[in-house]
Amino acid sequence: QGQLVESGGGLVQPGGSLRLSCAASGITLSYYDTSWYRQAPGKERELVAGITSAGTTKYADSVKDRFTISRDNVKKTLYLQMNSLVPEDTAVYYCNARRSTWSKEYDYWGQGTQVTVSS
Repeated sequence: QGQLVESGGGLVQPGGSLRLSCAASGITLSYYDTSWYRQAPGKERELVAGITSAGTTKYADSVKDRFTISRDNVKKTLYLQMNSLVPEDTAVYYCNARRSTWSKEYDYWGQGTQVTVSS
C-alpha cells in the first residue's frame, strides 16, 4: 500500500520562500503522475502544480513563475519550491500520486502540510 508524507511547511513572511517535500513509500514513484494541491480555509481544494511520469509540468496561473515542481524518482520524493510567497498562498498543501492501469486506479494523498504567509 502506498503512502505519501509531506514536510517543509511553516510560517514565512511575504516575499519569502519555502520548499515542500513529499516522500513516497510502497510505490514506484516513476510510474505515477504527481501533483501538489492546496486548500485554504473556506475554499475548495485546488491544483497548484503537476508533473507527469514523463516529466511534463503544469502550473496554476496564480503560481506560474513563482513555484517550481520537481521530482527525484530515485529518492521517491516530490518537491515544490515556492518563491515570492504572498498571503494568498496560505493553505494546507497536499501531494498526490495517481496512476491508471487496465484493471485498477491508484490514487494516493498525503496528510497535508500547513503553509502560512504572514508578517
